[in-house]
Amino acid sequence: MTAGMKLFDLTGRVAIVTGGSKGLGLAMAEGLASAGANLVLLSRHGDEAAAAAKKIGQEFPVQTLGMQADVTSGPDLEKAVQTCLNKFKRIDILINNAGINIRGPIDELSHADFQKVMATNVDGLWLASKAVVPHMKNQKSGRIINLASTLGIVGLANRTPYASSKGAVVLMTRALALELAPFQITVNAICPGPFLTDMNIPIKDDENTKNFILGQVALGRWGELPEIQGAAIYLASDASSFTTGSLLVVDGGWTAR
Repeated sequence: MTAGMKLFDLTGRVAIVTGGSKGLGLAMAEGLASAGANLVLLSRHGDEAAAAAKKIGQEFPVQTLGMQADVTSGPDLEKAVQTCLNKFKRIDILINNAGINIRGPIDELSHADFQKVMATNVDGLWLASKAVVPHMKNQKSGRIINLASTLGIVGLANRTPYASSKGAVVLMTRALALELAPFQITVNAICPGPFLTDMNIPIKDDENTKNFILGQVALGRWGELPEIQGAAIYLASDASSFTTGSLLVVDGGWTAR
């Protein structure tokens, strides 16, 4: 049996990353490519996905493809999966990263705001998983990695849509892990804390946010994008073959308090 650092080798594996053109999705895609994985990056903006895929392909000796797909659209995801199979003949890893956040007090948000967040963060994850599972079952192997959040574990004011969606991701991860275990498909979630992604840049300079980072995050700073890569590589690789239904928290010590 392979052991040691070789367990993290992803050479020849094929990964689909939703929301893979920027932020944590792009960082995780780069991490997987560095370990040898071939990539299909999905984004609502096909040009951005194609540009990100091209850049990764120039940096690492792997094959990459970027294409348009809206995770709230089952047909889009089915098309992306078929395109991946046509090119690579297999799907080993799915990273369900695509997500949005709409902040505000509940009495200032609309029901449409709430539904929009749930549609991307919960429905999108379910639809993408549904699209890849038949192929992983046929292989009798696979890795599904869901991006949850520390806000799927602890609460924060003015985040009811986002926290509700990430709480759903946590329980979907556990339920799907049990469902797919007989097929040797693992399902786990990464729970990032405060990373300075495009989603968080609008609140970066807010005084309440600065006080929160200094007061609640044990390391006293924002996470840097490459700091998510180790978790993704581990959960995508043979190193995590006996890990399923788990939450891997990467939050600078926020939830340790």
